[in-house]
Amino acid sequence: MVNYIRVQQQAFDIAAELDALHAGNSAIGAVVSFVGLMRDMNEGDQVATMTLEHYPGMTEKALEKIVAEADQRWELMGIRVIHRVGELRPTDPIVIVAVASAHRGEAFQACEFVIDYLKTRAPFWKKEKTSEGERWVDARHTDDRAEKRWQR
Repeated sequence: MVNYIRVQQQAFDIAAELDALHAGNSAIGAVVSFVGLMRDMNEGDQVATMTLEHYPGMTEKALEKIVAEADQRWELMGIRVIHRVGELRPTDPIVIVAVASAHRGEAFQACEFVIDYLKTRAPFWKKEKTSEGERWVDARHTDDRAEKRWQR
């Protein structure tokens, strides 16, 4: 299995990342992906930019642990996780999670698991710039609920 994890400032090419995940492996029958985009509204306020911060090294280790757990739970043939940091604008892609497997059911479940855990266990911090000034974004209760449904 080929796993690929990257944290970067530059934009990524969604189609190229999906192609790279399944290139040359004719046993793959399903690729499921999630792409998170920056929204222009949050908590009723217009958001001009968002800055994502992280701890280099620590963040990648957290992502590796999440991917390894998905690997243990499902029969997968590859996972790609790319998460951006730095300043982002509305409609910019923030994250891609893509999972390959022989069958769609496992790919769907693993993809959802990875993004749910990423939202709660990966050390990223978001600061939004609005017309009211800058503010740090708190974790959402819905993310915590999503994570809990995967706990054994």
